[in-house]
Amino acid sequence: MTPASLAPSRPVTRAVPLWDSVGAAPRAPARARIAERLFRHAVNTLPVRVALAGGQRLGAGGPSSPLMRVHRPEAFFHRLGVDAKIGFGESYMVGDRTSPDPAELLTPFAERLARLVPRPLQALRRWVDAAKPGSEHNTAGDARRNVEHHYDLSNDVFTSFLDVIMTYSAGLFRPGTRDLAQAQRDKIDHVLDLADVGTGTRMLEIGTGWASLALRAAERGAHVTTLTLSAEQLHLARQRIEAAGLSDRVDARLCDYRQAEGRYDAVVSVEMIEAVGGEYWSEHFRTLDRLLLPGGRAAVQAITTPHDRMLATRDSYTWIHKYIFPGGQLPSLPAIEHEVRAHTDLIPAERFSFGPGYAETLRQWRGRFLDRWDETAALGFSDTFRRMWEFSLAYSEAGFRADYLDVWQLGFEKPTGGSAVEPEASRALSRGD
Repeated sequence: MTPASLAPSRPVTRAVPLWDSVGAAPRAPARARIAERLFRHAVNTLPVRVALAGGQRLGAGGPSSPLMRVHRPEAFFHRLGVDAKIGFGESYMVGDRTSPDPAELLTPFAERLARLVPRPLQALRRWVDAAKPGSEHNTAGDARRNVEHHYDLSNDVFTSFLDVIMTYSAGLFRPGTRDLAQAQRDKIDHVLDLADVGTGTRMLEIGTGWASLALRAAERGAHVTTLTLSAEQLHLARQRIEAAGLSDRVDARLCDYRQAEGRYDAVVSVEMIEAVGGEYWSEHFRTLDRLLLPGGRAAVQAITTPHDRMLATRDSYTWIHKYIFPGGQLPSLPAIEHEVRAHTDLIPAERFSFGPGYAETLRQWRGRFLDRWDETAALGFSDTFRRMWEFSLAYSEAGFRADYLDVWQLGFEKPTGGSAVEPEASRALSRGD
């Protein structure tokens, strides 16, 4: 039984959604002129082509380089001038600019992201960046609303582009693997191996998704409690658990991780830490520590960004925050290691990175989403939504292609008694092995 057959399509019924409320470009002539000069300076050092309406060409790229077409230059530069971190994405949403392959175009930008704005002007960030709204701080109430913003769009939207087992995180593409579903199964088994999940394991999962990991853990003999804040995800997850005949082994709950109770042999969290917000990273890891039995193991899969970029952008409010993941913040690997060392007794045991696998995962998701767009449009979603989602997937793919982003699976052990003693070094598995 397929996920789609378990969750029949339902038309979208909501007030005018945020993505359809993007209006005409705001007017800011002075800032637009500055933004245009900065943009021209940046692209003229990049291996890209920019075609402005009217025939002007920018960029240092040759005939085969990635192409950006700017159909409405005045609107484009005004959006950049008012707020470049939001306006650049909005310009794609409304069609001010287009690209035949936005991921290929964005990759050179991502490779040079720290240098696109001249260093003297970077010091002005605190005065020109938009402030984060209060809802970005992920209190218990705001966390629920932030999750609903993304995951309660419609299960059918996600069914349109995810693999057959409905896994919404990086696939692990081993040498020779091309099939996305197989890459996801391999990823799930790898993270369950890190947590030593097998027959009789009492496992907690923080972040249910659509229950793919919980179902696999139950197939391996575990008894699973899995938590989500998305009512839509919970509905489909419970259907899938029942259809698999595993209701006696998997208990799916609508619950904030901070309210979780009990003690477990294993705790698994896959791409959840990015959603909790930087001010709650310590609480996230303290929760893992609190819920683990002595001798237990935790496994965390996390998207990471370089530490210097994390520090430089941690207070920024971006297009991704506004339209895709409100309240989100990517950690760096040093930040995770600090939080674990400072706030828990957990001992780092293993770590494994596979960023190129995420680039391939996102490439396949974007292709599937566009190939099946007619099905999503039939649910009531607009072309603005299509361009928003396409840009989000392409933007993320470019980050991984450029090594600006990475994804790690991290294993931790809970000491059997006394205080944790930090080992000389955690065992680092080589990329892609």
